[in-house]
Amino acid sequence: MDAFILAVDRALGTLSGSAHGKRGAPTPTKLSATRAESTPLTEPERLESVSLMRVNHAGEVAAQALYQGQALTSRSPELRQKLSAAADEELDHLAWTRERVHALGGRTSVFDPLWYLGAFTIGAIAGVAGDRVSLGFLKATEEQVEAHLASHLNRLPAADDASRAIVEQMKIDEAQHAQMAHRLGALELPSPIQAMMRASAKVMTTLAAKG
Repeated sequence: MDAFILAVDRALGTLSGSAHGKRGAPTPTKLSATRAESTPLTEPERLESVSLMRVNHAGEVAAQALYQGQALTSRSPELRQKLSAAADEELDHLAWTRERVHALGGRTSVFDPLWYLGAFTIGAIAGVAGDRVSLGFLKATEEQVEAHLASHLNRLPAADDASRAIVEQMKIDEAQHAQMAHRLGALELPSPIQAMMRASAKVMTTLAAKG
């Protein structure tokens, strides 16, 4: 019951925007900050950054839900502790991306509750299927997110060093989460399941980019 109450509390914090991370948002280097001050974003660039960072925020909403669903149904206390620690890092990402979207004059996705519900359901089912399956979903998800963030680094406007600093740190953290899952014995998911995950992620990113 305590775990369920904590999961509900985390869901409310995630969706209401009241959740805060433990680490401050990464900042650009001094050289990058100086360049950004002298080269402000144009309106098309600002809109592109808003779209990309909104997608990243939606991904972090889903990540919170996935971890909470997995932790709630995991059979291993050790794995629940690992998932909770990773969720805390993802909470940093959630706060960073939300703050950056707002700083750019944008808003987060209206579909966030849908992303949360879908990811929580997947996480809970994966947890019931067994810890190795749950870790397999975690590893596959984080690897896809890492590739997704790498593509965003290429697409972000050159002058948006603030967003780039956030995405770069997120990419590092996601890679570490995937490595953790691998070390703990993640099961390699069948290709059809990974293809379904990529298709679902494509739907989410497309809708989140638009609103």
